[in-house]
Amino acid sequence: MGCYLAKFTFTGLDVIDLPPDTSSVYIIVLTWNNWEDTVVCLQSLQRLTYPIYQVVVVDNGSTDGTVTHIEHAYPEVHLIQNGRNLGFAAAANVGMRYAMMQRASYVLLLNNDAIAPPTLLDELIGYVTTLPDVGMATPPLSYRDASQTLWFAGSKRHWLTMESVDFGPIGPKRHSQADVCHPVDYIFGTAMLIPTSVLQRVGLFDEKLYLYYEDMDLSLRIQAAGYKLYYIPMTSVQHGVSGSTRSLSSMRHYHKARSSVIFFRKHTGWGRRLVIVPYRLASALRTVTRLGWASEWAAARAYLSGLKDGLRIEI
Repeated sequence: MGCYLAKFTFTGLDVIDLPPDTSSVYIIVLTWNNWEDTVVCLQSLQRLTYPIYQVVVVDNGSTDGTVTHIEHAYPEVHLIQNGRNLGFAAAANVGMRYAMMQRASYVLLLNNDAIAPPTLLDELIGYVTTLPDVGMATPPLSYRDASQTLWFAGSKRHWLTMESVDFGPIGPKRHSQADVCHPVDYIFGTAMLIPTSVLQRVGLFDEKLYLYYEDMDLSLRIQAAGYKLYYIPMTSVQHGVSGSTRSLSSMRHYHKARSSVIFFRKHTGWGRRLVIVPYRLASALRTVTRLGWASEWAAARAYLSGLKDGLRIEI
């Protein structure tokens, strides 16, 4: 569908009130460099068996030839170029706004390092059309390696700290959780299906959450509006993370810290903060100590700067 250059500014919580076309799904794939993974992802989307869908790639100012690769190899993909890195939340909003303007029924946000099974949309849409009050849905996620270990079957929220729990490699004790459809508290931005009618009511990602926690924030807002989040037992989406922990860059440490502060400020009252603040301070101390022992001083300084800046943001 050609190339579209986004020269306008979107605010994260504005909505567009358009009646949806009840049969269409728009798949939003965000890119920032790493064209090799993006190509593999798009190849998997070409094999989808669902009859009506459109792939939208939102490029966040890639400098490695990503745009050229997509334009030459995937002319059927609608390409939006932001021109610079707007962050995950703002870039996703660009894609979701475009889908809503095209009267899509659903948007599927998909990481560019994910591989979709051919029946992804058939299975997801087949389930969500039979469930009550659907605000968001997710397929299972597995590692994109030889093990293909399942690592996500929806996530619950810790009753006190509000942290996401119940994710990570799923062993025999948790396989029963992965085999049935069930409500969950958090869905990650790796693969999330959202009816556009829900976005019209609740809004899009909060762009103050530049990177990290934007999906948890939207999960909470959707539930607060009376909708449910569902895990769908189906063929898994393979996600290109390693089973072992990857080290984070200084930039990612900064945004992880900054977004965590904004998130907990938004969603906790003073009573809960009496518990969460000591918990978060202890967590921050562990992180900085670990980085210090590893002589990652730049990352430690970035993490502390993120905590400080998160306190300064008006919410």
